[in-house]
Amino acid sequence: MSTIPEDLSYTKEHEWVAGIDDGLTVTVGITAYAAGQLGDVVYVQVPEAGTTVAAGDAVGEVESTKSVSDIFAPVAGEIVETNAAVVDDPSLVNTDPYGDGWLFRVRLEGEPEDLLSAAEYGTLTSGES
Repeated sequence: MSTIPEDLSYTKEHEWVAGIDDGLTVTVGITAYAAGQLGDVVYVQVPEAGTTVAAGDAVGEVESTKSVSDIFAPVAGEIVETNAAVVDDPSLVNTDPYGDGWLFRVRLEGEPEDLLSAAEYGTLTSGES
């Protein structure tokens, strides 16, 4: 079982969101659980900075040796920064999903909805394998 940081929020699509407390800009990545399910990540496509997204929009892709998965925007807002390091080295998603493997940052439009706590995400993933 992978570690689920308590200070992050989560989606049912296995993204994590950091920085909700400041109410301005959040950082988004995929969870260690998702990275483990994907296997070795070999390609990451992130949205372009300046793109406006709605919560639930498909905004990128993660390709692994096993499959290709969409990345969904967990919140509505404007993409203000993307992680060039993870595009250059997609294995960061596997080796440091909650640190250097972050994907993009979003300037929030409104209050995020439908995010899960660490405990709720743990319950969600405990039934999956």
